[in-house]
Amino acid sequence: MNLSRLPAAPAAAGLALALVLLTGGSAGAADPGKAPGGNFDLSVWQLQEPVGSPGSPTTISSSRLQGSNGYQDAYFYTDTRDGAMTFWAPEKGVTTPNSNYARSELREMNRDGSAANWSLGGSHRMNATLRVVSVTKNVCVGQIHLGTGGSSTKPLLELYYHSNGDIVLGTENSPSGGQTTRTVGHVSIGKTWTYTIAVSGGNTIDLTVNGSTTHYGIPSSFNQYKQYFKAGSYNQSSSDSTTNGARVAFYGLTVQHG
Repeated sequence: MNLSRLPAAPAAAGLALALVLLTGGSAGAADPGKAPGGNFDLSVWQLQEPVGSPGSPTTISSSRLQGSNGYQDAYFYTDTRDGAMTFWAPEKGVTTPNSNYARSELREMNRDGSAANWSLGGSHRMNATLRVVSVTKNVCVGQIHLGTGGSSTKPLLELYYHSNGDIVLGTENSPSGGQTTRTVGHVSIGKTWTYTIAVSGGNTIDLTVNGSTTHYGIPSSFNQYKQYFKAGSYNQSSSDSTTNGARVAFYGLTVQHG
């Protein structure tokens, strides 16, 4: 793929940022010449892209994502100027059966290749350093999603970035639906920011945005469900346009369970 032909991201922000590797949290400079798998440990992620057949988006296994010559294309690639792992989700794209919106998004996996599916008990944490390069309306950049345990296909929570710069947390009221939203921060488009999405004590969401932490109770109706993390660009608007959409660049991404 000729990455130089991809739409350019603003060069002012994010250049020469440290990249935090998933393995041990050690920092090192991102290499713009490598695929995302050469800068990030993608052995704990699977990629879903906005292409494929209707209702069945293409997924790329962790084994294909890994390494300096790992998978990349127009929807998932390394920015050749700053090494960012970049996700592009246009407004027109293939969606899952339960969504009207396209996504280029990582889904958490276990290192043995099975799908991550963890209980609320214990501690679970996803840290990210990122910037939203472009967005039409709003984009989900991080999730805790329900796994096995029932028939619901809802997320436990979604973290959104809106085109006006607002960062908004959406928490599901119950597995059957209904979402409560709260503005939890504000960052200008193209500026780098950080988040931590965590669960502690089996019943509390701990959200940190740019160093400011807030806590939210988890309704007991979710206790029967397992969970998994997601991160990337899950666009929250749709149209017939393949040029409008949400482009999100990640400079750091870690997950920990304890």
